[in-house]
Amino acid sequence: MNQPDIAAVKTYLLGLQARICSELETEDGSARFVEDAWERPEGGGGRSRVLTEGAVFEQAGVNFSHVTGAAMPASATAHRPELAGRRFEALGVSLVIHPRNPYVPTSHANVRFFIAEKEGAAPIWWFGGGFDLTPYYGFEEDAVHWHRIARAACVPFGEEVYPRYKQWCDEYFFLKHRGEPRGIGGLFFDDLNEWGYARCFGYMKSVGDHYLAAYRPIVARRKATPFGERERDFQLYRRGRYVEFNLIYDRGTLFGLQSGGRTESILMSLPPLVKWRYNWRPEPGTDEARLYSDFLRPRDWLV
Repeated sequence: MNQPDIAAVKTYLLGLQARICSELETEDGSARFVEDAWERPEGGGGRSRVLTEGAVFEQAGVNFSHVTGAAMPASATAHRPELAGRRFEALGVSLVIHPRNPYVPTSHANVRFFIAEKEGAAPIWWFGGGFDLTPYYGFEEDAVHWHRIARAACVPFGEEVYPRYKQWCDEYFFLKHRGEPRGIGGLFFDDLNEWGYARCFGYMKSVGDHYLAAYRPIVARRKATPFGERERDFQLYRRGRYVEFNLIYDRGTLFGLQSGGRTESILMSLPPLVKWRYNWRPEPGTDEARLYSDFLRPRDWLV
């Protein structure tokens, strides 16, 4: 089958959301996700699941949405002008995990499907998504593991896929006004339709299915690491970069807000606590400085 099957995509995404929430609850060992179903007046709705004040996760949100609309928002048509005037349908799972322990990285993942249609024209559809990691204290072991799993998600689809989408991730999650990456990257892809529907859907599923294998071992390895006020203070400061990126650059945030999405679910990605400081710099030679010098720069982690 090489025609878009929206029902199959929806079934997969709902199952992915359930699997991720179940495994994160097990890893946390204390808190559980609370579900909040919502409807969108313009069409569609979603199922938001949020865990707060857990033993491991300070806040974790795993959202499913399936929305429809009469016209694509500006964030979508800016780089795809041929979409203007088309009705659309968009499905996706998006998640952001903010751990309590500063030695456990924040992580983000998203997989999504769009289709845009109008009378007398063939539908335009594509898949997008990826996952990326934002450490506060860098560990080579964790970075290598993360990228090994990212590569494993891509290998069945061609040796060129991982380098291509790894580079795209490095370029996308970059704070231009700061001149620095948000984290150590991972995978990012968008507008994927050139392989045909079945293969593109297969790749999206591979990315979604590999997320937990990439993230959960890192959480398990770091969640009991002792930390103090210094580490917590640095974590809250670095979380500010996450907020800046999501509110200034993130396509998903802009699409959700411009398309009349549910604000609470869209802004679920923001951390519950965060700090900003004027013109702060880490002391040379510290672990905080090493994050900037050794980790917040594009690298080939698999050499």
